[in-house]
Amino acid sequence: MKNRVAKSGKRKVGLALGGGAARGLAHIGVVDVLQKEGIPIDMIAGTSIGALVGAVCAQGKDCGVVKDLAQSINLTKMMSLADLAIPKTGLIGGKRVIKLLKTVIGSDVTFEDLEIPLALVATDIMTGEEVVINQGSVLEGIRASISLPGIFTVVKWNNRYLVDGGLVNPVPVSVLKQMGADFIIAVNVIPDIGERTRNMRRGKKQRSKAPNIFNVLLQSLYIGTYHLAKSSLEGADIAISPQIAHINPADFHRAKEFILQGELAAKASIPEIKSKLS
Repeated sequence: MKNRVAKSGKRKVGLALGGGAARGLAHIGVVDVLQKEGIPIDMIAGTSIGALVGAVCAQGKDCGVVKDLAQSINLTKMMSLADLAIPKTGLIGGKRVIKLLKTVIGSDVTFEDLEIPLALVATDIMTGEEVVINQGSVLEGIRASISLPGIFTVVKWNNRYLVDGGLVNPVPVSVLKQMGADFIIAVNVIPDIGERTRNMRRGKKQRSKAPNIFNVLLQSLYIGTYHLAKSSLEGADIAISPQIAHINPADFHRAKEFILQGELAAKASIPEIKSKLS
C-alpha cells in the first residue's frame, strides 16, 4: 500500500476540494499553487469535480497535466462527451466522460495505489445519506461523486444508488477530520447565488437569454447547498474561495478563467498557510 500519512509530531494537512461543476476547475489553479509553494498535503477529500481534481493530486501528478486538458475543452468537445441516455435516472450515461478520465487517471487505479490517502463523497439517493468512498476503483468513485442529479445517470455501488456528493457535503471538511487531519485547507467554489445578480446590476448588465436545462439543474442544486458549504468552511483552518460568481457553473469552456481565479485566491492565502504551519 503506497498511502503515506504524516508521522506523529508533524501536523497532518488535509485538503478539501468541493463541488461546483465547471467552477470546480478553479481547484486546478489552487492545487497548482500549493504544489509550487511546497505546501505539504497528507490527505485529500473531494466532492464532485473536487473528487476528480483530488484524485489527480493524490496520484502525485503535477497539476499541469490536468490544466492543459481542461484548457483544451471547448463547446464542441463538451457536446461530444454527452452520451445521451434514455431518461430513466439521468440525461447522460457518462461512458464518454469515463473514457476521457481514463486518459488522466488510468483505467485500473485503486485507492490503495495512490500516493496520498483519498476519500470521495457521494450521496445515497434513496436514503439521503453521505457515502464516503475510499476503496476499490478510483474511477468508479469519481463517477459516483460527479453524478449530478438529473444530468448523469445514478451509479450502483455496493448495492446503493449514488449521486453527487454535493447534496450532503459540498466541501468535505468533516471527512478530513474523520481521516485524522489536524490542519485543513478547504476550497469552496460555490459562491453566494445572489452575488452574480448583484454584480450584474452594479455593472448594469442584463441577461440576454434564458438559461438552458443544464444551467437550471446546476443552479437549483447550488441554491440549496451554498449555506451548507459555507457552514463546512467554519471547520477549516484555511478557507479559499475563488472569485468566480460571475461565470456560469456550466461554462467548462472558460477553464482558463476558472484556473486563473483559483491561482489568485491560493496565492493570496499562501502567507497565512505558511504562517500557521510554521
